[in-house]
Amino acid sequence: MRAPPHAAIGAPELPLGIPWANGDPMTMGRLLGRTVLIEFWDFCRPNSLRTLPYLKAWHERYHGDGLRILGVHSPGFGCSAPEQAVRDAVARLQIPYPVLIDSELLLWQEYENEGWPARYLWDERGILFEYHYGEGAYQDTERAIGELVGVEREPLAPLRPEDTPGAQLAPQSADVAGAHQGPYEAGGVWAVLDGHGTVRVNGRAVEVTHPGAYPLLEHPVHTRGVLALEIGPGVDCYATCFTPGLAGEPTAT
Repeated sequence: MRAPPHAAIGAPELPLGIPWANGDPMTMGRLLGRTVLIEFWDFCRPNSLRTLPYLKAWHERYHGDGLRILGVHSPGFGCSAPEQAVRDAVARLQIPYPVLIDSELLLWQEYENEGWPARYLWDERGILFEYHYGEGAYQDTERAIGELVGVEREPLAPLRPEDTPGAQLAPQSADVAGAHQGPYEAGGVWAVLDGHGTVRVNGRAVEVTHPGAYPLLEHPVHTRGVLALEIGPGVDCYATCFTPGLAGEPTAT
C-alpha cells in the first residue's frame, strides 16, 4: 500500500546497543540517500518463511541499484527469542542481508507494528513510500522498489499459485497453541517446534533438529483434512499453524 504523500512519515531510528547478524550496527541516518526496505519477521512464523524468498530475490536483483534490505527479527515464541537461535536461523536460511536481533521488541514498539511479516519501504529521504502487512502484494512492492531505485524490470513471477495477483484464497483454520489433533481446512499445515527428536504427522515421521516452523502437510488448493500430530520425546510444540490455499470447493484428504 502506498503511503499518503502528504503525511511525510519519517523512519524511526534504529536502536543502539542491540546485536546484528550479517553486518555491523547501522543507523537510518547512515542510510539516507538509499532506498531501504525493512522487514519484521520471525523464523518461527510460517508466513515469514513464505515471504523470505521474495526478500532474498529483491536483495539480489536491486542491491546493485541502491536498495538496502534490513531484516528485523522480532520473536513471537520463546524458542525464537535467544540471540544465538536467531544467528543460527539466519545462517541456516542463508539470509544475505543484515538482520537486527530485536529480542526486546524495541523497534517493533517504535513502529507500533502489529504482526508478521510486515514490510516498510523508505525512500532516499527516509520517508515512508510503501508498506504491507502479511503475505502477498509482492509485485506491488517490487514495482515500488523499481520506482525508487530508478530501474524498470518485470517483477518476479509468483512463487506459489496463491501469490498470483487477484488469486482467490479461502479462509484457513485458525492457528492453535500446541499440537493440534483433528479437522482443519487450509492449503498447508505447519508446526512451531523446538528440541531434538521426531514428530509423526498422519503416520509420517518428521525429524526436529532446531527451533523453527516445520511444514507438515502441503496441498495444491484449499483442502479439508484431519490432522494427527504426535509429539515425540525431546520435542516441544509451541503452535500448529495453517496457511491459505486457492479457493474453490475444498478437496478432502
